[in-house]
Amino acid sequence: MDEARDNACNDMGKMLQFVLPVATQIQQEVIKAYGFSCDGEGVLKFARLVKSYEAQDPEIASLSGKLKALFLPPMTLPPPGPASGGSVAAS
Repeated sequence: MDEARDNACNDMGKMLQFVLPVATQIQQEVIKAYGFSCDGEGVLKFARLVKSYEAQDPEIASLSGKLKALFLPPMTLPPPGPASGGSVAAS
């Protein structure tokens, strides 16, 4: 996982290319011990179940957020201003 993250260099496209497949493989290996199929469908079912529990349990929500932070680069929003979708001045 560390090697995949290093190869991605906090680039979202590269994260999807390098980190997501490794994370999915790890998740598939773990969730099969809890009764989920170890394929893409099992991963989706697990993700939906976790999402439904996030609203009910703050600890699950916190752990889910920490896990997502491992796989996704930090997102920074552009500063507010004309370049962020404001009106365009006429020339």
